Amino acid sequence: MNTISLMIVGVGGQGSLLASKLLGRLLTDEGYDVKVSEVHGMSQRGGSVVTYVRYGEKVYSPVIGEGEADFIISFEKIEAARYTACLKEGGTVITNTQQIDPMPVITGAAVYPESVLEELTAKGVKVTAVDALSLAKEAGSAKAVNIVLMGVLSKLLPIPAEKWYAAIESTVAPKFVEMNKKAFALGRGE
Repeated sequence: MNTISLMIVGVGGQGSLLASKLLGRLLTDEGYDVKVSEVHGMSQRGGSVVTYVRYGEKVYSPVIGEGEADFIISFEKIEAARYTACLKEGGTVITNTQQIDPMPVITGAAVYPESVLEELTAKGVKVTAVDALSLAKEAGSAKAVNIVLMGVLSKLLPIPAEKWYAAIESTVAPKFVEMNKKAFALGRGE
């Protein structure tokens, strides 16, 4: 089996670390060799956060270079644009349509690019855009954007939904399991 590479990108506090933990648990339980690496940046100040997840028969490094990612899962649309150079030809970007203004936009030094997703699509990038924030709120918490996006991703990986639900049960704090299962189902379109 070829190694599959996923990048989870977002802004500090959006739950990318929980998403990578969930993926790591799921893929390990499926018998894959899994490597996970986290790059925090200025995450505590709303900065960019990147997590690498690579799995396959034998994986030697968690790091994903330019043109190597099969999937980029983005919790915020400008973060999707920031990392598309890492996407391999034929790869897929799954992104939340939410806009979180970076510091240069907040201070007035820059303007948020309005047509980020349209520009990616025009460049030939395969983009699946989802209003994950609305679905997360429907599930019971705006913080469940990460699990909504895992639901979207689950439709593209050859692992049955029941295995994902089992991974949610073993990864998420018990009091949040049902809400996260609902967020996952909404992401899957169920």
